[in-house]
Amino acid sequence: MRVPVALAFAAGLLAACGIPEDKYNAKVAESNRYLKQYQDESQKAADLEKKVRDLQGQLAASQQQLDQVLKDKAQLEQKSSEYEQLAGSLKGQIEAGQVELSELKGKMTVRLKDQILFSSGSTVINRAGREALDKVADAFKSLQGRNIVVAGYTDDVPTGPRSAFKSNWELSTARAIAVVKYLQEQGVAPVQLGAAGFSEYRPVATNDTPEGRSMNRRIEIALTAADYVPPQVGVPAQK
Repeated sequence: MRVPVALAFAAGLLAACGIPEDKYNAKVAESNRYLKQYQDESQKAADLEKKVRDLQGQLAASQQQLDQVLKDKAQLEQKSSEYEQLAGSLKGQIEAGQVELSELKGKMTVRLKDQILFSSGSTVINRAGREALDKVADAFKSLQGRNIVVAGYTDDVPTGPRSAFKSNWELSTARAIAVVKYLQEQGVAPVQLGAAGFSEYRPVATNDTPEGRSMNRRIEIALTAADYVPPQVGVPAQK
């Protein structure tokens, strides 16, 4: 009974207001259409906003990729320039077979045979070694953002009882340190330098032949990206 009563009340109210029921229904229908259009447009606007956000995200990702490509390109160009500079500086030693230069996965390596640097069992750099290291130092002075790690290697022949070194560990390390100190004396920044000795345990050739043992007795100078930033000691903290 309530529905008919409500309808009767609405009809009576419309009649009292002088609004025909059909016109009221038409206005309600029109209002519903506008409401539906508003809801549709609101949904479209929300969809467009989402598309804009998605496109902005894709654009940002593309920009990051582009920045990385440009960065990689600049690093490759820098590495190529450094390689060409070193190759030019050491051209004579490379052609003479005294020095080898290689680059792999971002690491550039200068390999020097021990006979160009040291006499047998010695850590004193000879004349030919100093000439080669002078060229290396000149090329290294201009390098920025690089670690320069000098590594010493030996063959598997034990050091003799008269040697100043108890084992090839001491000999390989002492030779690496000697080269590091010489490079520093020639002006290479010591903060970029490091030394390591690997003894006989990383051969590049067999130790069964004189030629192989000669190849294993070597100094390698590796250039890698710097992973150390010197602290600012004694600099007051900014407030």
